[in-house]
Amino acid sequence: MPSPIAAIAAAVAGGELTAEAAVERALAAIRQRESGPERLNAFIATAGDAALAAARELDQRIAAGARPGPLAGVPVAVKDNLCTLDLPTTCASRLLSGYRSPYEATAVRRLREAGAIVVGKTNLDEFAMGSSTEHSAFGPTLNPHDRGRVPGGSSGGSAAAVAAGLVPAAIGSDTGGSVRQPAAFCGVVGLKPTWGRVSRYGLVAFASSLDQVGTFGATVEDAARLLEVIAGPDPLDATASGRPVPELCDACSGGLAGLTVGLLAADALEGVDDEVRELHAQAADRMRAAGASLRTVTLPSLPFAIPAYYVIAPAEASSNLARYDGVRFGVRVPAAESGEGMVEATRSAGFGAEAKRRIVLGTFVLSEGYHDRFYGRALDARRRIATELAAVFASGIDVLFTPTTPTPAFRIGEKTADPMQMYLSDLFTVTANLAGVPAISVPIGRTAGLPVGGQLIAAAWAEPVLVRAAAGLERAIAA
Repeated sequence: MPSPIAAIAAAVAGGELTAEAAVERALAAIRQRESGPERLNAFIATAGDAALAAARELDQRIAAGARPGPLAGVPVAVKDNLCTLDLPTTCASRLLSGYRSPYEATAVRRLREAGAIVVGKTNLDEFAMGSSTEHSAFGPTLNPHDRGRVPGGSSGGSAAAVAAGLVPAAIGSDTGGSVRQPAAFCGVVGLKPTWGRVSRYGLVAFASSLDQVGTFGATVEDAARLLEVIAGPDPLDATASGRPVPELCDACSGGLAGLTVGLLAADALEGVDDEVRELHAQAADRMRAAGASLRTVTLPSLPFAIPAYYVIAPAEASSNLARYDGVRFGVRVPAAESGEGMVEATRSAGFGAEAKRRIVLGTFVLSEGYHDRFYGRALDARRRIATELAAVFASGIDVLFTPTTPTPAFRIGEKTADPMQMYLSDLFTVTANLAGVPAISVPIGRTAGLPVGGQLIAAAWAEPVLVRAAAGLERAIAA
């Protein structure tokens, strides 16, 4: 499929389009959509004059003969839990209302260095804790395909912005599916790399052993192109891998012939919407017709993925979010009685209901008498899941193909009263985070007018194989 990002960058570099015109077009689209009756609430803040100034500076450098970079003039959106110097970083929380970071995330800096222009910060579930972008201090983001439904979460603003054509590309974070699940609900491509492939410097921490910066695009090539730019070693993040960044865009042309695709046994798909299951089966048949071999695989520990994730992630969140106490930065609620009272008042007023739920849950599973019973067992389950996935790939499977989500986008408010039902929407996505492996969601069809995504998972550091298979799937679906 044609790459919108490549087309913009080539036009800007070749003088057929100015970066200023590309950015003005994106800003105009955002203004029109976000101020009209079809408002999505995808953006928390827009860059406006700063983005136009950056675009003009890029145009001047191109006119002077400078090489503009692989993302020359491409307007991009950034999830508002990635630090930026020119825009607030709020994490969609009252606790960080108006907060401006003194430094910028490495991923954002690399986008700018590649010639991209950041046009705004996108909405999310507070501190990236959610699967619907309903848990935001700025109100929910709406799905561009049906404004009565959620866009997924927690990177729902980024996914909705790309799906609505407000920007050609965006970045977000993926802790348990927060790039892939909204990509599936909004009908775009969402790519989560191997943990450590992209620096997490400047990404506000939710669960550090699970968090990873990911990319959104209209096509697999676009998502891969962004990942090529933001990946790589970073002296500011000791957990960022020193491995060379592979040429992912080249891998997109490889095709499915010769690849072996693993499919979960039928019992693992119990609870999946019938039409989602059918679209998944049809997509698998198209992959076979395009030259892939299909094999059924088993992951005995898959049922433990959701329970393990919702112990480990809140436990890490409980620790990471302890810094938001009204003392060092962010909003402070005064309390005359004591410092302890100030901290309690600040956290009580600042955190939303879902963030509080996860902090309390995480604190409980780490507490004396419960650490081994819950957290220790969750870590054991995580190791088993990672071992089983590694064995699948070692057996000759190149990629594992699953539905991205059990259902299409659900209605706003449908699951907020039942957190467990909300958490189950991450059924197929959390596995890749627990194992630290790369995964991607690709649109595979529609049901009742709503997009459905298919997920491909590959072995650690096998992003070239992953995007090759994803691009092949994308072509097979379009054929």
